[in-house]
Amino acid sequence: MTSIQRIQSNPRLSRVVVHNQVAWLSGIVAADCSQDIQGQTRQVLERVDQLLAEAGTDKSRLLSVQIWMKDMTADFDAMNALWSAWVDPTQTPARATAQVAFDDAEIRLELIVTAAV
Repeated sequence: MTSIQRIQSNPRLSRVVVHNQVAWLSGIVAADCSQDIQGQTRQVLERVDQLLAEAGTDKSRLLSVQIWMKDMTADFDAMNALWSAWVDPTQTPARATAQVAFDDAEIRLELIVTAAV
């Protein structure tokens, strides 16, 4: 049986779970949700980089990313510009983006990431 590694766990969730050389990141939102979409996107991408590093991987090994946004009409282009500058253009993941209603009105986006280790 292969081991399961849990990173930054609490009684409700683990920020990262690693099993069979795959890392699953829980939903990542900005620490400071008072910022606009660009500020929140920067924070979230920095946090993804940190969590991937803790799991022993990086953004060049992304497999899948789900991007959940509060307002795609208003924020998609600005978020996507930062995403395109951040992602490795030769190692792009499968990606889906959807509009959702968050429980906190200040949250503008959340990312869920899966990466190879």
